[in-house]
Amino acid sequence: MDPNSVRGVDRRSLLGWGGLAAAGMVGAGAQPAGARPAHAEPTPADPDIPPDCLPGGAYDRYVAELAAEDKFSGVVLLSYRGRTVLSRSYGMADKEKGVPNHEGVAFNLTSAGKPFGAVAILQLAQQGKLKLADTVGTYLTGFAKEIAEQVTIHHMLAGISGLDTPDEDLQRVFQSREEVHEYYERWARQSKLVAPVGTPTDHAGAEIGIPAMIVEAVTGMTYWDYVQEHIFGRCGMIGTAFYTRQQWLTDEHIAHPYMTVEDGSRVDAVRNLDKGSAHPYELGKNPGRLFIAAPGDAGFATAPDLVRFAHGLSDGTVLDRPWADVFTAAKVPHGPTSFGAYQMPVSIVNGQWVHSRAGGGPGSGANWNIYPYTGWVGVILSNYDDFPLIEMIERETQAITGRR
Repeated sequence: MDPNSVRGVDRRSLLGWGGLAAAGMVGAGAQPAGARPAHAEPTPADPDIPPDCLPGGAYDRYVAELAAEDKFSGVVLLSYRGRTVLSRSYGMADKEKGVPNHEGVAFNLTSAGKPFGAVAILQLAQQGKLKLADTVGTYLTGFAKEIAEQVTIHHMLAGISGLDTPDEDLQRVFQSREEVHEYYERWARQSKLVAPVGTPTDHAGAEIGIPAMIVEAVTGMTYWDYVQEHIFGRCGMIGTAFYTRQQWLTDEHIAHPYMTVEDGSRVDAVRNLDKGSAHPYELGKNPGRLFIAAPGDAGFATAPDLVRFAHGLSDGTVLDRPWADVFTAAKVPHGPTSFGAYQMPVSIVNGQWVHSRAGGGPGSGANWNIYPYTGWVGVILSNYDDFPLIEMIERETQAITGRR
């Protein structure tokens, strides 16, 4: 087995910056179950729609082939200036109950949910309740002196804090929101400065956990409640939420994660808490053991809701336009045409910016791309972990931008 991938998904890249930056090239939850797009699919005669993006086009055929070979289970959606161009659903959200995937199903975002924490911070900065140049110690106590006095909010959001966190207890089965909250707050406080501030870090958990704590300290709300009200609620993302394990087990609008285990088979992770992932970088991990996502991380979203988030970002719903530009502005170079922004990569493809975020975990894979110059949004959500997400992102971008 390739130590960096499981059947084509480069999990290390996905768990780092992800998206098009990980692909070397170089897009949020929900609507009622079964609800259809608000806008009709455009006709093939529409001159603004690349043929490869249309129903029956190259991207549609490619995804259908993957699904026919059981290499993809989930939803793909392409939206152009508010109109759904392509929407396809494949596989089962819950095989045991016979529930199919569809647009109204919410999928585990894993790392693709991390930009919501950056947006929360920027909303507070926009209101003058904090400054990006403030240090950790401005709002929080209990951190080592060098962290409290040197590491700023900007450093953490940009992924250049120099911080590292201890390994998580992957075997622990959490039983409440309070237990998750207490554990991850204590975990974040154990962070250490392992490199000079300003040094790019490798997906440090502290860089999502500490900003989430700052959101809570400034607002007096839990991170989950703040994001639900001020991001998901504002954008009309009625199917997107930080669902609990009990909801994951019982709500037919949440896709079950079909995790690849040691013998190569897939098991329903949330119904088999005794089993863990076979992937080297996530060995033994099972997302169902968390009662709710750690503050700052993951969450669940539907594909149409991620499109709603993209529009909320562009029309001033979620951030005033200058602050939305701060969110997506290139901060740290990662390659010739790819850069880190705030908890997401931005890249230049065929002469245009693409804003993206990918995530991968046991039984889950996700990516959303926003093409701000042309008004396209692309979403890929899956409840498999052994599917070619990087290649799917490349094919989507080729279809939209014409890059080969």
